[in-house]
Amino acid sequence: MKEELICIICPNGCRLLIDKEEGVLKVWGAKCPRGIEFAKKETEHPQRGLCTTVKTKVPGYPLASVRTSKEIDKEMIFPVMKELRNFVLQRKVKIGDVLIKNILNTGVDIISTGEME
Repeated sequence: MKEELICIICPNGCRLLIDKEEGVLKVWGAKCPRGIEFAKKETEHPQRGLCTTVKTKVPGYPLASVRTSKEIDKEMIFPVMKELRNFVLQRKVKIGDVLIKNILNTGVDIISTGEME
């Protein structure tokens, strides 16, 4: 099975050709070792960081910006977004405050990326 990806790790944007036969991953086109790692991660266990906003009850702040504390499995993006759509922040927060610990048992926290003065 051959697959083609564009590496997004560095500005080179290498066009990677990936072939996985009998459990062995082969990568062509990477100009640095990070491209090979990207291809491996993307084909075997894709993950993404998630940045979004949540509703608040704080006067003057209808929305608060948040992100995941680390990358989550790609298939968990929509379930996490659904959970965040139903979440309403009740208090003022600072950058880095944990709003939801271990969201949907992913081992990842939802943290604030903005200040409420």
